[in-house]
Amino acid sequence: MILSTNPLLLARSLNNYIIPSYDLLKSLLLVDQKVLTTFKRSSLVDIANNMVPNISLLRQLGVPHSVICSFVMNNPRIAFNKHTRFVEAVNKVKEMGFDPMKTAFVIAIHAVIKQPIPESKLELYKRWGWSKDIALLAFKRQPHCMLLSEEKITKAMDFFVNKMGCSAADIARYPLVLSFSLEKRIIPRCSVFQILLAKGLLKNDLSLSTFLKHSERYFLEKFVIKFQDDIPQLLDVYQGKTNLLEIGS
Repeated sequence: MILSTNPLLLARSLNNYIIPSYDLLKSLLLVDQKVLTTFKRSSLVDIANNMVPNISLLRQLGVPHSVICSFVMNNPRIAFNKHTRFVEAVNKVKEMGFDPMKTAFVIAIHAVIKQPIPESKLELYKRWGWSKDIALLAFKRQPHCMLLSEEKITKAMDFFVNKMGCSAADIARYPLVLSFSLEKRIIPRCSVFQILLAKGLLKNDLSLSTFLKHSERYFLEKFVIKFQDDIPQLLDVYQGKTNLLEIGS
C-alpha cells in the first residue's frame, strides 16, 4: 500500500534510508500506523540534512511534542523541507510574533514555505478592503487564510460582504470563517442567522463567527431546535429544503 502511494521508496536503500527514516519517525510518532501514514505522504527526504535538524529546531524552540507529531504526520513535505529554507521560514514566523507553543506556529511555517504571502494574495484581500497591515494581522490570527485559493477567498468574501453586509474588519478579526465550506456551512448557518435576527430572536451584537465556529451538534441545539416552536420551518431552511424568502416576517 505504501509503495503504491509512494513508489519512489523503491529507489531508496533499505539500510541507508528506509530503516533510518522509520526509526526516527517511530521515535517521534511512537505508533506504527502514524509512521506508515507519514511515509505515504512524504517524498524523498534527506534524513541527515533536513529531517533531523528540522525536528531538532522545532524542539529547541519549545514547540510541543504533540504539535510536532501532528505537523510531521500531516505535512511531512513541509516539515522535512530543505533545512536552509525551513530555517528562513521559522525565522520569518518568529519575527511576525507567532508563539512556538501554539499550533498556529507550525501552520504559519507551512504557509510561508508553501506560499510566502505573495503580493497577489495581499492584493486580493486589499480589493476587499484589507490593508496590508490588516492582512498580516489576519495571517497572524489564522495563518491558513493565506493557504486558501483565490477563488475560495473571492467567493467567501463576496458572500460575507455583499450578501451578509459584513465589514472587512469584521472578517479580519476572525479570518477562520473564510476556510469554512460556503455550501455546507456558511450559507445554511447564515440563513438561520438572518431569520432569527429578523424575528428578533437574537441579539444584534451576536457575531457571525459565533454562528460559524461551533460544532454541528452545538449549532443545531443552540440555534435551530431551540427556536423551532417559534419558527417551525427553521430546520428546513437550514437543510436547504425551504427558501429564506418563503418565511414571512
